[in-house]
Amino acid sequence: MALRNAILRHLRVPVQSLGLNQSQIGFLGSIRSFSSHDDHLSREAVVDRVLDVVKSFPKVDPSKVTPEVHFQNDLGLDSLDTVEIVMAIEEEFKLEIPDKEADKIDSCSLAIEYVYNHPMSS
Repeated sequence: MALRNAILRHLRVPVQSLGLNQSQIGFLGSIRSFSSHDDHLSREAVVDRVLDVVKSFPKVDPSKVTPEVHFQNDLGLDSLDTVEIVMAIEEEFKLEIPDKEADKIDSCSLAIEYVYNHPMSS
């Protein structure tokens, strides 16, 4: 018990009051801050970054990549390659795309739409 108290005494950080009462704080004491995504990505930024991800994929000819390109039909990628591209897009935009949604993304245009419309893309 003495050892525990000695350890806790060194780990505790004293809390100091600012000495303000509720009338001095005013209405600021009742404000809750919420996260807002006013810094949402522009469509052009999403297009550029998605195209960069696809162009950097080893099996892709960068000259064939456009915002409308289909991964399998136009680029000749297989389903595993498509999964890898979607994972790279998740990493690029710090997103987690659910499997049901990821299975639907088979072109740059669908990837762009998904990322642009996702509230947490960054």
